[in-house]
Amino acid sequence: MDVKPRLPRGRQFFANPGPTNIPDSILKAVAHVSIDFNDPAFLKVYDAAVAGVKRVLKTQHEVFLYTGSGHAAWEAALVNLFSPGDVLLVPETGHFSDSWGKMAKDFGLEVRTLAADWRRGIDFAELRAVLAADSGHAIKAICAVHNETATGMVLPLADIRAALDATGHPALLLADTISSLGSMEFAMDAWGVDVAVGGSQKGLMLPTGMSFTGVSPKGMAAHASSTLPKSYLNWTNMLTRRHKSFIGTVPTSLFYGLEESIRLLEEEGLDEVFARHARLGEAVRRCVRHWSGNNGPTLFCLSPDRYSNSVTAVLMPEGHDAEAVRRIALQTFNVSLGGGLSRLGGKVFRIGHLGDLNEPMILGTLSTVEMALRLAGVPHTPGGVNAAIEYLAEAARDS
Repeated sequence: MDVKPRLPRGRQFFANPGPTNIPDSILKAVAHVSIDFNDPAFLKVYDAAVAGVKRVLKTQHEVFLYTGSGHAAWEAALVNLFSPGDVLLVPETGHFSDSWGKMAKDFGLEVRTLAADWRRGIDFAELRAVLAADSGHAIKAICAVHNETATGMVLPLADIRAALDATGHPALLLADTISSLGSMEFAMDAWGVDVAVGGSQKGLMLPTGMSFTGVSPKGMAAHASSTLPKSYLNWTNMLTRRHKSFIGTVPTSLFYGLEESIRLLEEEGLDEVFARHARLGEAVRRCVRHWSGNNGPTLFCLSPDRYSNSVTAVLMPEGHDAEAVRRIALQTFNVSLGGGLSRLGGKVFRIGHLGDLNEPMILGTLSTVEMALRLAGVPHTPGGVNAAIEYLAEAARDS
């Protein structure tokens, strides 16, 4: 069915899984006049913001920050820890585990992939077997994507640490928290994560452009012997700076936003933030399960214990194009959904439910998606939004 685009009116419902909605108070905080990044007034803001990031990471360890997206933090972790020819093990989760592995190969590192069905996730028995078989400890690190945005699936990091400990394997544990931090439970120190990679534009609700790594003492020890080339991202160089980050100009405006982001997260309480994300994620999943009747769209993730609470990937019925649904949602109703990545292009659309979101915003998005499914001629069982409403109303009564 041809659907005529409309001129957008009203505020766009932005339901991408990143970047995310930016709260008005953060937008106002970012709109700060220029200030010398060595000014004592700014250093006070800087130190408070970094301390806040450590509280969200739940770490006492060193944190380095970069002007760049999460990919910059990926690169910083690789070049600061490893030497040419080092072996990394990458548990397959989807597009982003593949991308991190490709980056490692570009630096001359050997990448071994622990293969997995993108809809179900890795088998931890296989992980333990691989680690146990590596008696010479050739594997220097495991690079794990905590929350795979492309597939809507979580990789339990504590279970990876348990596998390392059970096999007595000394490999570093690197964790990409870009689409989980500030949205789902993450505990860097308690889970034995050696390097945590994060970014500004998702659970922290900031503009894109800043990323960071938390680094354990074990990670810093590995850094001391790393020989991959590095300069701008070199942790040793950064430690000589007052800011212990940023070779060059510090993006001061983002720190005023980060200070406000931390305030908002802690005002709500991290446990409450995680509970809100779990509640909204479950509402989306209940809606999609209802749609799945009549051979309709289904949840891409088939492992209920690994559902993501920050993004849901929705698999289209055979012969139907996810991009048609996204196009109608955006051009007709001004709702922006995430698209399928790499091999999932055209096969899934993604509903982001992380950051600055509440029940009405989620219900508005789901209502629009149901309209778009109807207009695109996609088979589904109508009334999925009602399933979400019933769940959210019950959750509100019980709270």
